[in-house]
Amino acid sequence: MTSEIQVTFDCGDPAALSAFWAEVLGYRVQDPPPGFDTWDAALEAFGVPPERRNDASGVVDPDGRGPRLFFQRVPEGKAAKNRVHLDVRAAPGLGGDERMRALEAEAARLVALGATRIARHEPAPPMSGGHIVLQDPEGNEFCLD
Repeated sequence: MTSEIQVTFDCGDPAALSAFWAEVLGYRVQDPPPGFDTWDAALEAFGVPPERRNDASGVVDPDGRGPRLFFQRVPEGKAAKNRVHLDVRAAPGLGGDERMRALEAEAARLVALGATRIARHEPAPPMSGGHIVLQDPEGNEFCLD
């Protein structure tokens, strides 16, 4: 049996957080159902009131290789460090100074999109090539690896 995974984020603003992660990963917001030009038109037709139209959002890999990310509104804010996080592979195959320059360039791009920089971890061979820890706009930690 083949299984697919979806990564789900609890959050306060699904539309904004899904747009952030779509930019980070080169994903796109999932298309509305067939027969609808926009999600707003679909949700209107389904009878979803305007105040509930940002309860969920999904982003997908346009090449169909990566998992779908799903963002669902929850009433409570983030309270502690993530037990699971995403590693964004921004420098695969690179090492040393070249790797850290590539990670720094990607960190600068993501900070401009709304990420917060937390820490830089220098290379420590043989176990670590170095990485940068960031938070998305709602405080979820992730690593540039």
